[in-house]
Amino acid sequence: MKKIALLTSGGDAPGMNAAIRAVVRTALFHKIEVWGIRRGYQGLIEGDLFEMKATDVSNIISRGGTILKTARSKEFRTREGMEKAYHQLQQREIQGLILIGGDGTFSGAVEFFSHYQLPAVGLPGTIDKDLAGTDFTIGFDTAVNTAVEAIDKIRDTAEAHDRLFIVEVMGRDAGYIALHSGLACGAEDILIPEVQTDVSSVLHRIADDESRKKTVHILVVAEGDDMEGGAAGLFNRIQSDFPNLDTRMCTLGHIQRGGSPSCADRILASRLGYAAVEALLCGKTQVMAGIVNDQVVYTPFEYAVKQHVNMNRDMLQMIRVLAV
Repeated sequence: MKKIALLTSGGDAPGMNAAIRAVVRTALFHKIEVWGIRRGYQGLIEGDLFEMKATDVSNIISRGGTILKTARSKEFRTREGMEKAYHQLQQREIQGLILIGGDGTFSGAVEFFSHYQLPAVGLPGTIDKDLAGTDFTIGFDTAVNTAVEAIDKIRDTAEAHDRLFIVEVMGRDAGYIALHSGLACGAEDILIPEVQTDVSSVLHRIADDESRKKTVHILVVAEGDDMEGGAAGLFNRIQSDFPNLDTRMCTLGHIQRGGSPSCADRILASRLGYAAVEALLCGKTQVMAGIVNDQVVYTPFEYAVKQHVNMNRDMLQMIRVLAV
């Protein structure tokens, strides 16, 4: 293998730059030419590619975002768009492709590689930690730490004013950020998509806390929770049932995507970037590189995006016990 290409796709995640650096430098070590693709699949369709040198990835390991930029492409979902993308790769004689992204990235890859034969390896770059075949995804640790820092500050003001705060964190389809940050911050309750929300139980726990003169409540809600209206719906219900309770809501939003990646994310990204190039050299294809029990494993794209990732129910129970 003499020439490979690399892209980042979907939502950005802290640590993507560390992964890019590892891919480029590992490839160059093996005398493989590396081409960067700007703006994901859309940039590939438009031919926005450039040859990458070692200097292109200098001093990026600590930077958030992605120097290759990222985008979501509706055109790539069509057969015509895929044909254009493949033509761009053929034109430059690309022999292998490395994809950094989440479920959307790998779902697109499954469809693309069902039509076109090209070796490809993926890296799990998503703050949601919702891919099978890896214990952690690039960006998750940083996003959780960002949420923890914000929730800690919210608790300070909640204690100063005896308030109830509903904190909405990212997680449209997965509640891992809510689960981990909620447990780390001593939240009184968390609401996540994987578990059906029993609103009456939530309200009952608030009433019980109030009867025990517990005056501070932090409820962490994943944006994809099934509560009607999400965090805003819960806010309205609490205000209605507890009119004398000072209730506030805070949506953390995209601050969870930005910032310098944590040590854990830098190491994870570096290991997986290195492993992705080595996998291509060993003939592996259409697989995602991940870390399970501190060992590199390779999972087919289709399995990684379709297999349900089990939520740790013990952690949910722990939150209820420790919040008493």
